[in-house]
Amino acid sequence: MSEPQKVADRPGAAPPAANSVDGFFKISERGSTFAREVRGGFATFFTMAYILVLNPIILGSAKDKFGHQLDSVQLVTATALVAAVMTIIMGVGGNLPLALAAGLGLNAVVAFQIAPLMSWDDAMGLVVLEGLVICVLVVTGLREAIMHAIPGPLKAAIGVGIGLFIAFIGFVDAGFVSRIPDAANTTVPVQLGGTGSLSGWPVLVFCLGVLLTIGLIARKVRGAILISIVTMTLLALIINSVADVKSWGLTTPAWPDKIADTPDFGLIGHFSLFGAFGETTVITVVLLIFTLILSDFFDTMGTVVGITAEAGLLDEEGKVPNLGRVLLIDGAAAVAGGASSSSSATAYIESAAGVGEGARTGFANLITGGLFACALFLTPILTIVPMQAAAPALVAVGFLMMTQVKHIDWDKYEIAIPAFLTIAVMPFTYSITNGIGAGFLAYVLIKAVLGKAKEVHWLLWGTSALFLIYFAIDPIEQLFGTK
Repeated sequence: MSEPQKVADRPGAAPPAANSVDGFFKISERGSTFAREVRGGFATFFTMAYILVLNPIILGSAKDKFGHQLDSVQLVTATALVAAVMTIIMGVGGNLPLALAAGLGLNAVVAFQIAPLMSWDDAMGLVVLEGLVICVLVVTGLREAIMHAIPGPLKAAIGVGIGLFIAFIGFVDAGFVSRIPDAANTTVPVQLGGTGSLSGWPVLVFCLGVLLTIGLIARKVRGAILISIVTMTLLALIINSVADVKSWGLTTPAWPDKIADTPDFGLIGHFSLFGAFGETTVITVVLLIFTLILSDFFDTMGTVVGITAEAGLLDEEGKVPNLGRVLLIDGAAAVAGGASSSSSATAYIESAAGVGEGARTGFANLITGGLFACALFLTPILTIVPMQAAAPALVAVGFLMMTQVKHIDWDKYEIAIPAFLTIAVMPFTYSITNGIGAGFLAYVLIKAVLGKAKEVHWLLWGTSALFLIYFAIDPIEQLFGTK
């Protein structure tokens, strides 16, 4: 997002609403237009549509305690349905350009940590319980209070960390950067390309996409991100049809045999709310729910703050508009994800792609949610965009979010060090939650060391204590004999 688009830089008097829809979503008031919202909605969808492929792969590849696996076709339907419904609800109820879908990381916890201990119905029941607990925290005001207790510079650091994180995701998912196998006996964790150098048509598409995107952004071309995604998808389709490409990764840019397909809602409603308590110990169940809550709670917090700040929508006190409703909807999304067996749904950092296109209101969510609804029937045509065509948007948006670093006073170590750890740990551990936890712990520790413990809000002390448990979960499990 370029500086002229930020709310803080716009004239004080907002133009009058063009119609009732404009007035309801405050499109003109926030300095946006219907065209920007539509472009933003498309951009967000295309940068997160991979979840329609990845979530079924992660959940479908795991077995529960009894050796059962979830059906991949049903998982696609459940994933698209929850994303469509909850994204639209967030748009109407929260009026933020913040899309929701099955959370990566959370689905891995469900698939590989929880399901092996119980049945799939029991595992999804724990996800529902997690969502219900989060809703209770929202209703009591605790979740919102924690977000307000975070110092402004630390909020900025969260946004910067997310920017680096999603840029790293873009580089990795496009194959520009790859993990070096442990068998290589090297201390270098990642490398350029798959072999230490760039090779293959897919990586070329990504590189050209990055150059096109940053060139268009530098020239302040409207629709830069969406133009890049569409252009690179068309190029990928041409390359795939004339060249011998071994693999594009999760999504191959090939025109499908059929445009529409019938959705299968067979997994909807298959969950057992308290069945897990009969499959394993109460302590284990509590620890599993705690892990889900902590990851979902702070992933969402970081995403909401980061995306809202990048959109220039934070108020004078650095608060997110309609925060209570936004957090309640996010909690309800977790419930919906568990109830549909698609795992906990949460706010997506890829929403930054839509913000980068100019989206500033929940109207963009109607577009993103509508496309997910279409995906229920048009999955073959809507999933031809390869990650190499969408990933340049994540790299570009990573840069845009990085600009928030100017709001951190780097000469003030008591905030600079926690901010640095927040920013660094997110991409280095591939986790928003880990970055926030490292920043919180460093912040309260340094304040205490400097004799300024009273300046730390009591909620940050309590939250930091929970993060201490979170990082020490392995010895705790061993202590209680649950591992």
